[in-house]
Amino acid sequence: MAKASSESRGCRRVLEFYSGIGGMRYSLMKAQVNAQVVEAFEINDTANDVYQHNFGHRPYQGNIQCLTAADLDKYGADAWLLSPPCQPYTRQGLKKDTGDARACSFLQILELMPLLLKPPSMLFVENVVGFETSDTHAKLVEILEKTNFITQEFILTPLQFGIPYSRPRYFCLAKRRPSSFVKECFNRQLIHSPGSLFEHFDTVTDEDDSSKEDKHKLLQSCQPIEKFLESNNPNNHIDNESAALMTDLSNDAPRTLGKHNGNEYESLDQYYVHPSLIERWGSAMDVVYPDSKRCCCFTKSYYRYVKGTGSLLATVQPMKRDKTSLKEQCLRFFTPREVANLHSFPEEFEFPEHISLKQRYALLGNSLSIEVVAALLQYLFTEP
Repeated sequence: MAKASSESRGCRRVLEFYSGIGGMRYSLMKAQVNAQVVEAFEINDTANDVYQHNFGHRPYQGNIQCLTAADLDKYGADAWLLSPPCQPYTRQGLKKDTGDARACSFLQILELMPLLLKPPSMLFVENVVGFETSDTHAKLVEILEKTNFITQEFILTPLQFGIPYSRPRYFCLAKRRPSSFVKECFNRQLIHSPGSLFEHFDTVTDEDDSSKEDKHKLLQSCQPIEKFLESNNPNNHIDNESAALMTDLSNDAPRTLGKHNGNEYESLDQYYVHPSLIERWGSAMDVVYPDSKRCCCFTKSYYRYVKGTGSLLATVQPMKRDKTSLKEQCLRFFTPREVANLHSFPEEFEFPEHISLKQRYALLGNSLSIEVVAALLQYLFTEP
């Protein structure tokens, strides 16, 4: 039986780069490893407001590119957790890679690695699919090998962990010798299934690389979306009769999402998609239902746009989905809390009141899947 390194070596000191709204820190907490974040780094002021609100600590807000090897040595960190900007590598972006200014800070951190007197013993990097074929990735691997690290790489999605959320992401786990991974046979490999590491997972790959049969098996293993919704109905389901009251968007009577901890949620009206948008973009919308077991990845532009930014929820369950117009299905956006739920943020996570609705969606769109990252961090922090 593998023994967690934190048990034998004491509390691990962790640096959290590009900390955002705290997804990596929540993942570390969920992994239940004996580790402490000694500093977080994030240049986004709004994200830092959210981080401070939830953790009582405000991340360092200076430019990471100004950090020196001596600055980083002072922390004496055992592990670095990094989720650098993904825009240089996304399908929708220009894919400028190392030529994108947003890649510079990460490249600078990598360049400092050989100069450290007290380098970390572990490294964790998260980014979009596509990063693994980039020049930045090549630089990452080159420097890690140069500084005596061994790596294992993954492309995993929350769907493989039972979460009905299609968000495949690239992960790099690295350990500096003489440390080693529990399963050394996966060194220098790119792994597509958590079943390779965790016995209780079926060996189903990401749906993009699976056969039709495997895709069906993968989706059947997921929980229904209704488990992640907030609603005034105890079953998190809006039936046809009550949904009929919602079809008129000009109705003056406010519709709410119920109560939580004694506080009434905001009006549901602001989340409904206007019929004019359905008429224009309906054919391009990804529509899901409470019993669906998959929804698309939410981007930072969700709620500002309806095309290609994430799924929309049908609040009316039609008898025949393929023969019922979208207007009749009363589509709405997922609320920020629901998006956070699909990212596996804990119930206690919340936004400060001054963070606007659009800002909440943007921050969540730039975050990560806590369920997936927690499992990988638990594996990373475990010694043979």
